[in-house]
Amino acid sequence: MSKIQKKIYYHDTDCGGVVYYANYHKYFEEARTECFADKGIELRALTDKGIWFVVKHVDVDYKAPARYADKLDIKTEISKLRNVSIEFSQSISREGQLLVNALTLLVCVDKTFKPMAIPEHLVSLLKK
Repeated sequence: MSKIQKKIYYHDTDCGGVVYYANYHKYFEEARTECFADKGIELRALTDKGIWFVVKHVDVDYKAPARYADKLDIKTEISKLRNVSIEFSQSISREGQLLVNALTLLVCVDKTFKPMAIPEHLVSLLKK
């Protein structure tokens, strides 16, 4: 499991003073990038080799709002690893209170955006 913290700034919020719902997708993206890095995978280096992980599906369940100046904990773990895809289970909480859950499916694609098998050296790093 990988974990990052995120402080909420005014620009993250809507006119009601709560985090705008679409911003959670950005936070989850940042957390997945850090999860890859924690496993020794630099996404920029992969793109230079013609390997991308693209989002195919996201399922988000909003439980409670985050607000300006909150400090959020974002947890990320790989829940399923398949031949061409990775499913991430993610959650955002504030002081132990669950705010948002998400399942995100990434597909490995080549430079033409055609699905491809996740290279074996990456599979072994992802299983760490």
